[in-house]
Amino acid sequence: MRDTPVSRLSRCGQSVWLDGVSRSVLLSGELVALVQEDGVGGVGCSAAVLEHCIAAGSDYDADIAALARSGLAAEPIYDTLLLDDVRTAADLLRPVYEQSAGVDGLVTLELSPYLAHDAAALVLEGRRLWDLAGRANLFIKIPGTLEGVAALRRLVSEGISVRVDPVFSVPRYRSVAEAYLDGLSRRAARGLPLERVASVVGLPLGRVDRLLEPQLARLAQESEAGRVLAGAIRGEAAIALAKVLRGVNREIHRDSRYLALAARGATPQRLAWVIANEREAGCFDLRYPEALVGPETVQVMSPGVLAAYRERGRPVSRLDLGMQDALALLEQLRALGIDPERLAQELEDEGVQRLARPYDSLMRNIELKRRAALGRGGGEL
Repeated sequence: MRDTPVSRLSRCGQSVWLDGVSRSVLLSGELVALVQEDGVGGVGCSAAVLEHCIAAGSDYDADIAALARSGLAAEPIYDTLLLDDVRTAADLLRPVYEQSAGVDGLVTLELSPYLAHDAAALVLEGRRLWDLAGRANLFIKIPGTLEGVAALRRLVSEGISVRVDPVFSVPRYRSVAEAYLDGLSRRAARGLPLERVASVVGLPLGRVDRLLEPQLARLAQESEAGRVLAGAIRGEAAIALAKVLRGVNREIHRDSRYLALAARGATPQRLAWVIANEREAGCFDLRYPEALVGPETVQVMSPGVLAAYRERGRPVSRLDLGMQDALALLEQLRALGIDPERLAQELEDEGVQRLARPYDSLMRNIELKRRAALGRGGGEL
């Protein structure tokens, strides 16, 4: 492994996962190079990445044509393409999974956004895809809705590892953490093993600050004091929320309930900071990854952010600093009439809609290519 800012994050006890991986990255050796040179320890396979690749390229065209001629419709074609990529990624990362005793080497498989508010459907689909993938180093990704919390409890009890993403509030995170412990407790009560049943909880940072921006802009226009206050909060709310979630996470893992499960092989539920292509002054903004370096957590970086961090990152552990300031900032939001729980609900609703758009586009593009392969023409769908 090379000595880069990315690889140095592992010395701080933090994992780095690549947010979104395409077939070309898997087959070209690029992922293997990222693992060997930078210590990247996980990847995500999603509808959004697959949609971009199918709409803009031809990597999947031959497979779509063959599957279409075999009689498959668009949705099972999507399943097949996604699962092929998941299995390939999982096999490439399996050595990391074994060497890290299941901490890294993991692949995230995202469920349909249209299941976000149906707990039973999330369980059935999570179980189905887990079985079809047939890989131990897999996370089933479900949303942090109330129904997602219920599905987490059931899936973990069945020995299925789950990534819950997004979660935007302290109360919802507590519910997610309790559901994880409930699922482990149910397994323990049946005498089933707890080792290698894992969970992570994702906080997409940029979306928090973006949703707050219009409210802060209004505050800045009201008075000079408001302008100063808005300036102090701008760009800091997501980091403050992450630090507060970190404090809750540590509190839970010091509790007797978790310690009893850990004695039987349970692993801690880690927090994952999801960092997309945030840009400032024409380059990738590294505020979030710089502020949130800390042990037993994950940085989920887009390819652009990963490349920028490799060049300019300063991996110094700062996550556990400034906890009181973080709590004070969230209280300050309340004093300004901004309810963090209401903000979290808006972000959750927006997140489900955001995932639906590339999913719908992906299905349309697969159907167009399926029809073309069968000689039926495309046209409007």
